[in-house]
Amino acid sequence: MTNFRFLVGLSAFAAVSACSLAPDYDPPSIPAPAAYKELDGWKPATPGDTLPKDQWWTAFGDSDLDRLEARASQDNQSLKAGFARLSEARSVVKQASADLFPQIGGNAADARLRRSATMRPATSPSVYSDEKLSLNVSYEVDLWGRIRNSIEAAADESAASAADLAALNLSIQADLAVDYFSLQGADASLRILDQTIIADRAALDLVIRRHDGGIAAAADVAQAKAQLELAKTQAADIRLKRAQLEHAVAVLIGVAPAELQLPAKPLSGEPPAFSAAQPSTLLERRPDVAAAERRVAAANARIGVARAAWYPVFNLGALAGLESAGPGALLTASSAVWALGPGSLSQTVFDGGRIQGQTDQARAAFDEAAANYRQTTLSAWREVEDQLAALKHLESESVTQTEAVAAETEALTQARYRYQAGIVTYLEVVVNQNALLSAQLTETDIRLRRMTADVLLVKGLGGGWQTNEHE
Repeated sequence: MTNFRFLVGLSAFAAVSACSLAPDYDPPSIPAPAAYKELDGWKPATPGDTLPKDQWWTAFGDSDLDRLEARASQDNQSLKAGFARLSEARSVVKQASADLFPQIGGNAADARLRRSATMRPATSPSVYSDEKLSLNVSYEVDLWGRIRNSIEAAADESAASAADLAALNLSIQADLAVDYFSLQGADASLRILDQTIIADRAALDLVIRRHDGGIAAAADVAQAKAQLELAKTQAADIRLKRAQLEHAVAVLIGVAPAELQLPAKPLSGEPPAFSAAQPSTLLERRPDVAAAERRVAAANARIGVARAAWYPVFNLGALAGLESAGPGALLTASSAVWALGPGSLSQTVFDGGRIQGQTDQARAAFDEAAANYRQTTLSAWREVEDQLAALKHLESESVTQTEAVAAETEALTQARYRYQAGIVTYLEVVVNQNALLSAQLTETDIRLRRMTADVLLVKGLGGGWQTNEHE
């Protein structure tokens, strides 16, 4: 009973006085700019705070995109792998937490033994049976915080894995939206080229008739035919691009390319405007920034684990069970055995610098994680600035390019009039046709780039993710 009281008292004292050797943790500091410089001169028309959280793509008002995003959330294989990684991380927390509790093991043994004649008393038998049935209890007193810091590191890694999953989900959502709008951009380009081919075919028929009537030269026929074939070549190349984009969309929603057929839907309309909050809020809104910060916290806790190896390990132990010389008496009160002691201390005296090396490694890992956190934050600000700049300048490009298309259309009309009047050769018509086609395709490309920049701005701002919603 004295040993038992001593053991309980020592355990209570150890629990109260246990300390942590991990440094006090503060997230690495990084000065945040007061505002995005690329917001100067550009103001969004619609505040982004009204957008549904985690369903930011609905702001584009495209029901087909909504359905594809929903399928990606359910069936994307990379997301399923991410969920599995998160489950693994949470399992590690459970494993680390188990060390807070006593470990209990059972043991059963049946042996036939023979004592040495020089060691046994003269009255005891030389050969006897030994039957054992026991429970063993062991418990490491966490005097230096090794176990608690291990749990904290595992929990921080689990939180980082949850943020990684959110970042992966956001990346897949954005990739799907970009591919979807790129496919629509290809459809818009094909519509332009199909209309161009129709016009070029009609122009070729006109040139042939003029040639047959002795009005046009043979060179005009060759130029008109070349113009038609070049337009067909461009259309075929864009159809290839469209097919590849459709395949990419299929993989993102978790199906084989052969199972997805998206109807033609030319890109149109204007991208919705999203508001950009203060740069400092990216520390809360970006899941990749949150993941990087949690890994710094985990590295800090591992410093405590490494430093604890400098100090002795205190283990408590106990045994209770039954032991007899034969099975007949094993389950009787007289066969009861128990053992209880104050525990044991173990301390490494010399290890050739191993513990110091492990401590140095933990500190270096912390410095690496802190630098990665700062770099992730800088990259986040840069991504938002990039897309704000793109939206601002592409909006201006859209206005001027629309005017350019109108001017090229009028120039082509006048060139055709002059050709029909015999004032110029067909070469002037070809030049104006190429200029108009290039202007129309550029206008479509600017619209696509604006839509893509809008999607990437949402991704850069963290979508609808919030730190406190995913802890």
